[in-house]
Amino acid sequence: MNPQISNWHDKRVWLIGASTGIGAATAQNLLAQGARVALSARRPELLAMVADGHPNALIAVLDIVDHASVSAAHTSIMQQWQGIDLVLIIAGGYHEMRADSFDLAAAYRLIDLNIRGAYNCLDLVLPTLLAQGNGGIGIVASVAGYSGLPKALIYGPTKAALINLCESLYIDLHPRGIGVYLINPGFVETPLTAGNDFPMPAMISANEAAQELLHGLESGQFHIHFPRRFTNLLRILRLLPYRLYFWLIHKGTGL
Repeated sequence: MNPQISNWHDKRVWLIGASTGIGAATAQNLLAQGARVALSARRPELLAMVADGHPNALIAVLDIVDHASVSAAHTSIMQQWQGIDLVLIIAGGYHEMRADSFDLAAAYRLIDLNIRGAYNCLDLVLPTLLAQGNGGIGIVASVAGYSGLPKALIYGPTKAALINLCESLYIDLHPRGIGVYLINPGFVETPLTAGNDFPMPAMISANEAAQELLHGLESGQFHIHFPRRFTNLLRILRLLPYRLYFWLIHKGTGL
């Protein structure tokens, strides 16, 4: 559904959310394969650790919820690269929430981070990609966006919004020669999942997730999801009648 990527050598990849987890592992894999990688996140010291002095690494600090800082990072990258081949929006957050512990301020913070942050990036990179007439954009959502889950009263809806966003972007951008990649991880061993107090089936490491992500990009997939033994189960569950779906979720999670 997207052009295949046969070689990462000299590809210009802007990776937003590169300081830890999937983002850091993806950045390191790309650098090892010869890509030029702009590393963005809020904490420069973590980005420096990911870059590890690599000559193809460019550090562009930003706060994804601050449009001005995203714009400044984009300007800096364009001045040095004069173009971008791929933008990966991996930055995001998680906040466990159920109906009996609803927190409006926390909900707004997660909406800002997971949804508004993505739109802040799109505002800068869409004109660049459209002017080029090539390149691609990938957004990390989550399998939690497939359908409602316990403890995901705000996280799930923000990820569902990103899934819908990627689908709409594909409709608009594919005819213009621009790739769009929807990336839905299952449970990955990252700082975001470290605090979970419930079973996380089929959990994989951040490096395994990065390799799955890059394989999906290389093969031109639109929907990149992993690990498939878990994500395909959730895709099947969402097709069931609600009565059966809710019963299975309760049975499987005990919640």
